[in-house]
Amino acid sequence: MKLKGTQVLLEVLKEEKVEIIFGYPGGAVLDIYDELYKSDFRHILVRHEQGAVHAADGYARATGKVGVCLVTSGPGATNTVTGIATANMDSIPLVVFTGQVPTGLIGNDAFQECDITGITRPCTKHNFLVRTIEELAATIKEAFHIARSGRPGPVLVDLPKNIMAAQIDYDPAAVRIRNHEAVYKPAPKKMANVLEMLARAQKPLIMTGGGVILGRAAEELTRLARRYRIPVTGTLMGLGSFPASDSLWLGMLGMHGTYYANMAVSTCDLLLAVGVRFDDRVTGTIDTFAANAKIVHIDIDPSSINKNVTVDLPIIGDTKAALADLLRFLEEHHYEPESAARRDWLAEIDEWREKAPLTYCQNGEIIKPQFVIQTLSNLTGGDALITTEVGQNQMWTAQFFGFDRPNSFITSGGLGTMGFGLPAAIGVKSAFPDRQVVDIAGDGSIQMNIQELATAAQYNIAVKVVLLNNGYLGMVRQWQELFYEKRYSHTDMTYAPDFVKLAEAFGVAGLRATKPGEVEDVLRQGLAMDKPVLMDFRVSREECVYPMVHPGESISQMALGTREMIN
Repeated sequence: MKLKGTQVLLEVLKEEKVEIIFGYPGGAVLDIYDELYKSDFRHILVRHEQGAVHAADGYARATGKVGVCLVTSGPGATNTVTGIATANMDSIPLVVFTGQVPTGLIGNDAFQECDITGITRPCTKHNFLVRTIEELAATIKEAFHIARSGRPGPVLVDLPKNIMAAQIDYDPAAVRIRNHEAVYKPAPKKMANVLEMLARAQKPLIMTGGGVILGRAAEELTRLARRYRIPVTGTLMGLGSFPASDSLWLGMLGMHGTYYANMAVSTCDLLLAVGVRFDDRVTGTIDTFAANAKIVHIDIDPSSINKNVTVDLPIIGDTKAALADLLRFLEEHHYEPESAARRDWLAEIDEWREKAPLTYCQNGEIIKPQFVIQTLSNLTGGDALITTEVGQNQMWTAQFFGFDRPNSFITSGGLGTMGFGLPAAIGVKSAFPDRQVVDIAGDGSIQMNIQELATAAQYNIAVKVVLLNNGYLGMVRQWQELFYEKRYSHTDMTYAPDFVKLAEAFGVAGLRATKPGEVEDVLRQGLAMDKPVLMDFRVSREECVYPMVHPGESISQMALGTREMIN
């Protein structure tokens, strides 16, 4: 059948089972938007192109599917770069469609022309400029295949306007794509090596990362830990891959990890690292990280192996398949941990947990931000889908909200993108309209993309914003307190809007708490509303995130609320 490029695009999106497109129209994509008008696709109009990418990103993280967004050329395309880089750092599957000037004008500095494929080459898994109508369908299908396969990531497809207006006889059955991904199946010998290392270990530890969630391997990892009584710690991106309510869970490790998680990593004699990339915020000083341990590293990306931390046993493969193989091998070979040694190891961890529990002191008439998050966790039973902005709000959420399920904590890890949480929450809520979706935000970060409150209001996407309002760029201020003698250079944010009035101006409900006794009532009221709500909590202005590993220190050396280092 004869179809225009715009129609081919939408036909392929249907074949890829795309449910939602987040986008913003402009001149180069008017033909596509005209076709969308005639279709039954669900499109959500954001208020900024960065918001479109973050919304698609949130949708992808919560569902495990490929997120899709559509923007125009030039500034529309360049506005997506931060969102693309965010997804790339965290290995999130996206396909970003950008409009482009007609092919005959490329390179002529035409109105709203830019080399978006050149600009995004360093921060995409792959990108394409479609040059002929004949390659359009295969390119789009290939983009989805690349985005979702292997180590996932964002793919950009640049669509010149004349290609979208051209016609072609379209036959879906005739479309062929290349397979870009190698299939890694760990050799049985690798499982024998793990068994041998486990049999020798007295103090084994599992370290779980985002690759466990992306690989849908949380069930296998949980079975492994529980069956063989191996304690588990996680990176920021790994939260939710093992139940926080389980006694084997040690919490997050690293710069703002728990004392007992960091001590376990520093003391263990075998570290089974699954789907991690050993980020600097996790490891602290490399030469002291897990210095007493043999390290097994399971990851689908060969480039991640021995990149930051030298390991003893690399296993390249899909995390789900590798853990399933390991479970099967251990069962077949009747592996049983030496019970007395395992009891001693878990008891040692419990001593660390008792010595320095993750805690805070809520007293007086000033709201502690940790109290807000813990109250939210209690009220939702830990069953909400949580997004965050970036900064102190993000770290307190990681510490004090108990995540028992994968894909329930949606945050920008590698890039640390302020302004991520609100549009990401819109993407999550668009995918799961019947689930409670909450963006935990700081007053600095929320202002980066606060215009997306209008998107939530327009479509009645009932996200809830829990705003920890301390009148500072909180994490930057904390570093200025600790390392710059309290010279708060340009981090005071007290000149800010009245967030309740601003929410109401956007058509969103606004609530406020200024005292601890008001926190639970405001949360209950906000969570109960079937509409978007912003809840403004005026919290302690100079509260710091602890524990904290100072830069250049081992993760076994932590400040626990004072300037003194504890180890």
